[in-house]
Amino acid sequence: MSRPETLSDLAVFVAVVDDGSFTSAADKLGYSKSMVSKCVNRLEAGLGSRLLYRTTRRLHLTEAGTALYETSRAALAAIEEARSAVSKLQGAPRGLLKVSASPAFGTVVLPRVVARLRKEHPDLGVELILEDRHVDLVREGIDVALRITGEPPDSTMVYRRLGPNRQVVCASPGYLKARGIPRTPQDLREHDCIAHTQRANPRLWEFTARGAARAAVRIEPKLSVTNSLALRSCALEGLGIVELNSYIVAADLASGRLVRVLDGYVPKELSIYGIFPGRRFLAPKVRVFVDAMVAAMTPEPYWDALAQPKGGRG
Repeated sequence: MSRPETLSDLAVFVAVVDDGSFTSAADKLGYSKSMVSKCVNRLEAGLGSRLLYRTTRRLHLTEAGTALYETSRAALAAIEEARSAVSKLQGAPRGLLKVSASPAFGTVVLPRVVARLRKEHPDLGVELILEDRHVDLVREGIDVALRITGEPPDSTMVYRRLGPNRQVVCASPGYLKARGIPRTPQDLREHDCIAHTQRANPRLWEFTARGAARAAVRIEPKLSVTNSLALRSCALEGLGIVELNSYIVAADLASGRLVRVLDGYVPKELSIYGIFPGRRFLAPKVRVFVDAMVAAMTPEPYWDALAQPKGGRG
């Protein structure tokens, strides 16, 4: 039963029994009568058991043939049902889409994207897994993971760059009034800077000035935080200067709750990537989610317009 023709032979055998003759089964399947006979003979030889008694007018199932027919018919029906289910999934976005992202991105950005997605595809369910860790997509059954990084993901991954992720250096008006406004990255050494310890180098802040090479300044934080949203809250409380992704502080900058500093210097730009399991075909539910993410960031991420300094991007 290990030969590759076994499944097709079983289908032919079931058709013969259903139609009651080799001739009718051959017409239904588009085979020659000799080919149908060959399939049944091969199946009997492989099983080492007679399945049918053939007379000039009728076919009679043996005990083995009856057992094989009943089991095979159910199995072939299940296979057809599975194919139909896959076909439906490939035809329109449906089912459950599992998305992994950081708590900050999932809280600030994804609800707007998901709202648009659910409006356009009501049969699609969404589960957001919001954790500050790299998930195992295959083992955990994740359809797409969103990651923000300065370098492309591991080459063994299947990924797509969805858009830019710009960072902003900012503080509360109260803090800046009390401590002054830094004019260069080196001035940060005289300020209370809050470190984000989830980053690879939380104490090293990198900048590029207009027409100048990239420079880095090492801060000596008196406060360190593991969560981006908590880091924002610390800045709002006037505890110091922070470097955060623009989507987290865009609304605060627009309202004046936070003030952007070092406008003449551009912090290191990162990128937002969609990471997928190593599959040859992307399901429609994944494709429409990726399209929705790209739309949110085309031609620029909508939140970056709020985060811009009055004179344009620094």
